[in-house]
Order: sequence, then C-alpha cells, then structure tokens
Amino acid sequence: QVAGAASAAALPVVINTWAFRRAAETAWRVLQSGGSELDAVERGCGQCEIDQCDGSVGYGGSPDESGETTLDAMIMDGNTMEVGAVADLRHVKNAIGVARKVIEYTKHTLLVGESASLFAVRMGFPYEDLTTQKSLSVYSEWLNQSCQPNYWKNVVPDSSKSCGPYKRPEKVTCKEEQTISQRSVHNHDTIGMVVIGGSGTVASGTSTNGAVHKIPGRVGDSPIAGAGSYADSTVGGAAATGDGDIMMRFLPSYQAVEYMRMGTDPTVACQKVISRIQKYAPKFFGAVICANTTGSYGAACNRIPGFTQFHFMVSSPLLSQPTEKVVDCF
Repeated sequence: QVAGAASAAALPVVINTWAFRRAAETAWRVLQSGGSELDAVERGCGQCEIDQCDGSVGYGGSPDESGETTLDAMIMDGNTMEVGAVADLRHVKNAIGVARKVIEYTKHTLLVGESASLFAVRMGFPYEDLTTQKSLSVYSEWLNQSCQPNYWKNVVPDSSKSCGPYKRPEKVTCKEEQTISQRSVHNHDTIGMVVIGGSGTVASGTSTNGAVHKIPGRVGDSPIAGAGSYADSTVGGAAATGDGDIMMRFLPSYQAVEYMRMGTDPTVACQKVISRIQKYAPKFFGAVICANTTGSYGAACNRIPGFTQFHFMVSSPLLSQPTEKVVDCF
C-alpha cells in the first residue's frame, strides 16, 4: 500500500514539507480506517486545499491576469477508469471534492468555469470568495512590475514591457517563445497523489490553482486525464507537476503507466517520460511520480537552473510515518 503526495518546487526550502506531509498523513489515515482509495485521494488532496500547500493549491493563490484565483482538479478510479474533473472553477474552495461529485452524479468527465461552480453549489458546496490579502498583494505587485512575467506573445503592446489589453498586430513577427525557466519556476505547482490499496486497487488525483498570472480561462494539465494523473488498477498510477502547458501535450501520466504496464520499473518509467518531453522542450519545468500495484514507486524531474531536486512524500506499511523522498533531476 502506497500513498504518494508530490509537489514540484524551485528549491528545497520552498517546499512546505509540513503541508504535504499532512496531505499524505490524511490519505493514509483514510485507508487505515477502511476508506476507499478514492476517499483517500479526495481527502488527501482536500487537506492540501485547506492548508493552501505552497500557495499553489487551493484558495488565495496564483491570481490570474484579472486578480482572480481559479481552481483545477481531477480524480480517477483505476478500477472503472472513471474520471471526474473541474477546471477554471470559481468561488468554490474544495475543487477535488467537486471533481469527485462529477463521477458520482453525472455521466460527464470534465466541467469548467462558472457552470462548474453552479454544479458545485447544487451539490451542496458553499459559494465563497477565493481571494485573500496575499493573492491581492501578489496581483498588485505584478501590476506594478508592468505585468511581468505573463503568457502572451506576438501581441501589441509589447507584452515583455507593458500590460495589456493586448491585441493582435496588423503584421505578425513571431518571436521565440520564452522558456518557463525565464518566467520563473516558482509559478507552477500542484499536489498529485497516487494511492495503491491493499488489494491493488489504484486511484489518483490532482488539485492546483494553476499558473500565477495566467490568461483568464487557461486550463493546465492537472484536470486532464492522462496528463495531470492516471490510474489503472491492473498496473499502477502516476501524477505530474510543473509547466502544464508543455506537459499536457505529452500525456506524461498515461505514458508512465503504459511504460509500467510493459514491466518497466516505476523510477525508470518516470525517467523515460521526462526524456520524451526533453527532446522538444529541454528547458521545461516538471516532474512525475509513479507507483505500481506491488508498492514500488519512483519519480523523475527535468534539471533546469533553480530546480535540481524533486521532493515527494510516501506512506506505506514499511514506513512508520509519511516520509519525504528526494530525487536528483537530470
């Protein structure tokens, strides 16, 4: 039995070890008390939402260009292959809880935006303000720095020097896309969790408030099945964190599970996934965790300036308490 909670962070000191340990502890406690693997994922990720892990999960973090915090989350049942997900969720704090309700009460997989919020309210979740003084401060400081960094390109006025509103120029001159390391590896984070039950049942999930200063409406990899996480009870599970705009193009969690299906060790499976992305985006910021049904686990990350190690939490019968693991990026 393994419950893994992971978050990428630019430097070891950035990681709020206490918060991610609490997430792993919560998930493990649910399993030990007889809860299901899905329950463990929901409660573990939900704990991170409450604790605002690293400011990258839950309310009051990563304001978008309009200063609003929006949430993305997903949960996957490795027995039935059902997925529930929400993206661009507004005014509802418990994103992973709403994602679980998508599985339980709809025939859909993904709900987005204000409509997802209306669904959440119908499911009994309170409608709340996700803005805090901290997120307002982050937004204000960004405006005072001429809206740097941002996610626009090939627009006028020049997005590298000033704020919008931006528009398409009459004549387009394409410039090389700015790399995530130039933007700042501090501006992406997620909790990803893989839970393996005693019988081998697998569940996985993610929750995040996305990329700070994102263009409103942006959805990253976290709520996308196979990108943010993936679970298959015949094999294992995986979860990814980092630059979702790049990582989602490669379905890294799905690919990692498929490597494990072929008998690949979890650590090697994670490394192979990172290598695939490196070919096209050598400077991308990201990491993947993997666990198979035997309880073996591993992780891998892409080395860039300021991000040379990846930390993740593991709980298992072989460990007396949730334990922080570290891998060197390559």
